[in-house]
Amino acid sequence: MQDAVNQANVLVQALPYMQRYSGKTFVVKYGGAAMVDERLKAQVMQDIVLLRTVGIKPVLVHGGGKEVSEVMQRMGLQPRFAGGLRVTDAETMEIVEMVLAGTTNKGIVSLIHRAGGKAVGLSGKDGNLLVARKLTPGGNDIGYVGEVTQVNAEVIEVLAAAGYIPVISSVAIGEDGESYNVNADHAAGAIAAALCAEKLIVLTDVPGVLANLNDPTSLISEMSVAQAEELLRNGKAESGMAPKLEACITALRSGVQRAHIIDGRQPHAILMEVFTDHGVGTMIKP
Repeated sequence: MQDAVNQANVLVQALPYMQRYSGKTFVVKYGGAAMVDERLKAQVMQDIVLLRTVGIKPVLVHGGGKEVSEVMQRMGLQPRFAGGLRVTDAETMEIVEMVLAGTTNKGIVSLIHRAGGKAVGLSGKDGNLLVARKLTPGGNDIGYVGEVTQVNAEVIEVLAAAGYIPVISSVAIGEDGESYNVNADHAAGAIAAALCAEKLIVLTDVPGVLANLNDPTSLISEMSVAQAEELLRNGKAESGMAPKLEACITALRSGVQRAHIIDGRQPHAILMEVFTDHGVGTMIKP
């Protein structure tokens, strides 16, 4: 009996949040261990389907760098990186698109269906959803790597209004019609901004933003956009966290109400961050 009472109390605690966010759009950037560990994958999809069931409109954005590297190596190709970005020649771009828009994307869609939801898989090329230009960091040509310049969100809005969960891979189209590999964090931030989402939620493999990079207990549970920008200016954000902070800043500066960087290794991290009083990661406010 006590277990049932405890479960009821959890639902009661979540009720005000469900009421507040019903009808709102949440953009979730899916990545890290939560895309690799089978148990975590299933739990994330349960969280996403539960959001949809209580009236929230989740939009899932994903990359898949680990999967791309594995396929490249199976094909006898050695992945190369420059400044944290994948050097993407024409052959590599074909593999990126095949893996992200194909195997990875459709696998996520299948998991959502298995959890009882309805999902549609898209790449950023569908409906010119993500338009990008060539990125040349430091003036260096690293191939078909792009940065998002425009988001045409109509296809997302149509699908969400019909009860579907859009699942979007971070492949974009250029004005010249060519495919571009774009950073999935940045893509999620741009999509959240274009949708005027209520929240951007970024899954990662650390507890959140840390005051001391070597101390996992130094979690900053709440911060402002100005504080996030200061971390980037001072170089105090480790390389993997920098694009996540940049994505959150882009979203919040464009009207998104809250951004969250949370540990995707924590079971049901999305539900705990959204529906409990304390949350589990870092919340960033305008």
